[in-house]
Amino acid sequence: MSENTTEVLVGGAVLAAAVAFVIYAGQATGLGQSSTGYELSASFRSLEGVQVGTDVRLAGVKIGTVTEVTLNPETYRADTSFSIRDAVEIPDDSAIVISSEGLLGGNFVEVLPGGSPFYFEGGDEIIDTQGAVSLISLLLKFVAGGGDE
Repeated sequence: MSENTTEVLVGGAVLAAAVAFVIYAGQATGLGQSSTGYELSASFRSLEGVQVGTDVRLAGVKIGTVTEVTLNPETYRADTSFSIRDAVEIPDDSAIVISSEGLLGGNFVEVLPGGSPFYFEGGDEIIDTQGAVSLISLLLKFVAGGGDE
């Protein structure tokens, strides 16, 4: 009878650990957060490494997520929509860039705040954008430019 009790206790502990892991994973990825916020849009020359669900950050803090990425057939640019938390107000002269988490890290959308006393509202478009910089193209420019001296 003691073997059954031990097996039940160990099984319960494993089940509790699995439930705790699922809860932690949901909180870490933001699945448990409410989706209230306002939508902004921007158009980029290159969105390399950015997709739906990518973080939008301000000063390194996640303030939203990318909600839609489409190719504009007229301008051949990547039109992007993203949701920003209601509590975060972004000045209307801010810029938005594609940044990298490091040499081998992934890309994210970074908001560079301006100094305007006026703020973006839902549905507005951020005009000042900078697309992703390709590490390969930078290396090729460096190698090709080294022989000019």
